[in-house]
Amino acid sequence: MSVRLILKEDKLTAILGGEIDHHSARELRAEIDDTAANVRPRRLVLDFSGVSFMDSSGIGLIMGRCKLMQLWGGRVKIVNMSPKIEKIVSLAGLDQICTVAKGGKTDETNE
Repeated sequence: MSVRLILKEDKLTAILGGEIDHHSARELRAEIDDTAANVRPRRLVLDFSGVSFMDSSGIGLIMGRCKLMQLWGGRVKIVNMSPKIEKIVSLAGLDQICTVAKGGKTDETNE
């Protein structure tokens, strides 16, 4: 599992790669939260373009980041999900607490 964080103005983009499971979600959470706490972005984009697998730990990862951003008055957008991950996100109802870009690849710079 890997994450590349890009800060541009008031937007932090986390480009995720690999598999998100119990162990990797903990590491991702720490890395994203540490950076977000330092810069307090208004927007957090979770880019799933490199994610090949996600279990319920990924749902928890997204939910936690949504709650964190809500505390700071910000918002979360999820982009570039595979159809399988998009279905998991939809079934979990995450579109109720964050913005979900549906339909495959999205240029997250054009929010």
